[in-house]
Amino acid sequence: EIPKPNGGVRLLGIPTVKDRVIQQAIAQVLTPLFDQTFSEYSYGFRPNRYAEMAILQTLEYLNEGYDWVVDIDLERFFDTVNHDRLMNLISRTVDDGDVISLIRKFLVSGVQIDEEYKETVIGTPQGGNLSPLLSNIMLNELDMELEKRGLRFVRYADDCMIMVKSEMAAKRVMRSVTTFIEEKLGLMVNATKTKVTRPNDPTMKFLGFGFFKEYQANVYKAKPHQKSVENFKYKLKQLTRKNWSVDTKYRVERINQVIRGWVNYFKLGYMKKVLARIDSHTRTRLRMCIWKKWKTAKNRRKNLIKLGMNKFHAYNYSHTSKGVTRIAYSWVLTTTITNKRLAKFGLISCVQHYNSVHA
Repeated sequence: EIPKPNGGVRLLGIPTVKDRVIQQAIAQVLTPLFDQTFSEYSYGFRPNRYAEMAILQTLEYLNEGYDWVVDIDLERFFDTVNHDRLMNLISRTVDDGDVISLIRKFLVSGVQIDEEYKETVIGTPQGGNLSPLLSNIMLNELDMELEKRGLRFVRYADDCMIMVKSEMAAKRVMRSVTTFIEEKLGLMVNATKTKVTRPNDPTMKFLGFGFFKEYQANVYKAKPHQKSVENFKYKLKQLTRKNWSVDTKYRVERINQVIRGWVNYFKLGYMKKVLARIDSHTRTRLRMCIWKKWKTAKNRRKNLIKLGMNKFHAYNYSHTSKGVTRIAYSWVLTTTITNKRLAKFGLISCVQHYNSVHA
């Protein structure tokens, strides 16, 4: 069991090495067979498709005037897939009985929680190589239904957004699609999270992105959702903890990894002001860590002189009774451990990295 960000737990079914190799072999053979039957508007866990494409397609629909959104949330999708229904869908394309039998064995292999074995009579345990393909096979039925109705939609795994032109149409689509999912696919729709919304609603989140309307240009644009920004800040905060006794070079490397990954994922979004604030805060916290690492007054004095401070001021401030945070914000460290010096040491700027991926 692993915790979910919004509470509750998720069951992971991690295969053994031998099972993993066999699952990967099955996935590599079946993926090309099924992928050609999948919808053009399904982007999750497919070759040559990724989240950025899903966001671009969403923006295209929004800017065509389809700006009433039906946000479909499937409740515990991976835990509620009906095995018989799924095997029936697979057997329409795969006619090898051994392969079908093997896939069913993986589905019912069970999970182990605290040394206790638990059967998996429904669901596709997350963690295996086959699970993403099986989820796409199951939800392809939903895609086909939406295409048949002529609806504009974007799906990434179990995240599905349907876009229409009016509130009335959105409410009608939400009712009929919910009925289809529950009665025809045998899955559960989360009634509290499935909603009709507008793109600029702060609660609307799709693949970590939020949306806003730039009224001057009269177009919708993407930005990192507030929750995604808070998660990013939290990760950087954990890496700049004063009580984490690691070498500063290693700390900076870890910070750079997080910055690169986050900015590369959200590069579609408009976020320069947010990144500038995060840069400033990260540098301040790094100064706190360096000051704490210097520990003694003698060491602090020696390092301040080395960084260009005169001996008188270096002596005074090395014996200061001010807290680490106050010193980090004061001219004592901002004029010695400058932004330029931190950059020379290897610290990546979020803003500069964002500009470089757009260059």
